[in-house]
Amino acid sequence: MKQDLQRYNANERSNHWAVALLFILSSLSGLALFHPALFWLSNLFGGGTWTRILHPFIGVLMSILFVLMALRFAGRNRIKAHDRQWLSQWRKVVTNHEEDLPPVGKYNAGQKLLFWSLVISMLMLLISGIVIWRAYFSSFFAIDLIRFASVLHAFFAFVLITSITVHIYAAIWVKGSMGAMLYGKVSRAWARKHHRLWYDEMRNKER
Repeated sequence: MKQDLQRYNANERSNHWAVALLFILSSLSGLALFHPALFWLSNLFGGGTWTRILHPFIGVLMSILFVLMALRFAGRNRIKAHDRQWLSQWRKVVTNHEEDLPPVGKYNAGQKLLFWSLVISMLMLLISGIVIWRAYFSSFFAIDLIRFASVLHAFFAFVLITSITVHIYAAIWVKGSMGAMLYGKVSRAWARKHHRLWYDEMRNKER
């Protein structure tokens, strides 16, 4: 019997890390354009002009790769009855008493909510970004709509950055999670403890 379980294949991991890299570049370039106090970040992209040119293209590429990733994971992120029960016991989650929680599948309810917040944020960033993309599209929209889209873009950028920060923290907090996306495998003990329904599913496939 194999000792470890395959949680993510090479394509899924490559897709994830490509989106992560583009997220960093998009965030840094976006922050440089957001406020004069952060404009110094534009030096990372060759100055203000290049930052304004590159930021929307980076964002579009990130959106495309994110859609490919979301399509891979959407089926596993549907909210089910045990997820609602898991959410109702959120205090046990933050106090690390997982033994009292209902068993979950490949993703717990917290991960699923994070996934859908990322999907919504990315969609809104793409739509609002197209509206305010001056070089190509902003001339098609009224100035009031462009102003509203700018505020919307900033808001969902904040939501996205906050969500990703939570995602990183959770990955570090739950020992073994980072290794799953780095190497693709997790120990059977880890799977049994954190994702019992998924663990049972994988065992049944081996029989």
